[in-house]
Amino acid sequence: MNWGKGIIISFVLFAVFIGVLVSVCLQQDISLVSKNYYQEELDYQHQIDRMNNTNGLVDRPTITVEGGSLKIQFNQFSDLERGEVKLFRPSDVRYDKLYILRSSPELTQRFDVGALPRGMYRAKMLWTMQGKEYFVENTVTL
Repeated sequence: MNWGKGIIISFVLFAVFIGVLVSVCLQQDISLVSKNYYQEELDYQHQIDRMNNTNGLVDRPTITVEGGSLKIQFNQFSDLERGEVKLFRPSDVRYDKLYILRSSPELTQRFDVGALPRGMYRAKMLWTMQGKEYFVENTVTL
């Protein structure tokens, strides 16, 4: 085999490699972190206010995973006006899950997460007490 054939074969193999690479890349799901990404960016000052309110609390909620359930401990559930916890999976929006918090004299609320795929989630808790909004975010692994 001479140099000319070797160079041509190299170019053909390189072109096939690029074609396969492009086809694999086109099949990947590329999405923003959130469907309402731009609106959430504009509303971020409200989020900063919520986090500052949370930092002013003496007792903050803790979010953990225990045996197939999401466990939220908070001493002020009785003062809760409304609240929610969103499990956010950064790698796949299809596995996001929303749970509603309820006002209760109990210090712990649990939610079943056994049906969700294993992996890393962000637990985002948003609640209102005495007319003020609060927010806390933790990383949990199922």
